[in-house]
Amino acid sequence: MPEYDDTNRGALFRNKQKKKPNQPDYRGPLNYEGVELEVAGWMKKSKAGDSYMSLTVQKKEPADPGASYAAPDFDKDMPF
Repeated sequence: MPEYDDTNRGALFRNKQKKKPNQPDYRGPLNYEGVELEVAGWMKKSKAGDSYMSLTVQKKEPADPGASYAAPDFDKDMPF
């Protein structure tokens, strides 16, 4: 059976470890043209009262050269 190709695909999962309001409501992986990214999402309301999701995207990078991927700490690594 051929290996699954996840190029240009991603998923968001509810952040069950959310402890502070500035932490994302959802987070997950995204592969864009072979580049591994991390997506974070916050549920918000517009001035008109419509619900929407605000997103940030960050490239996954090893903590140091030659190291395996370490997931970002959204509480301190995300610019919000």
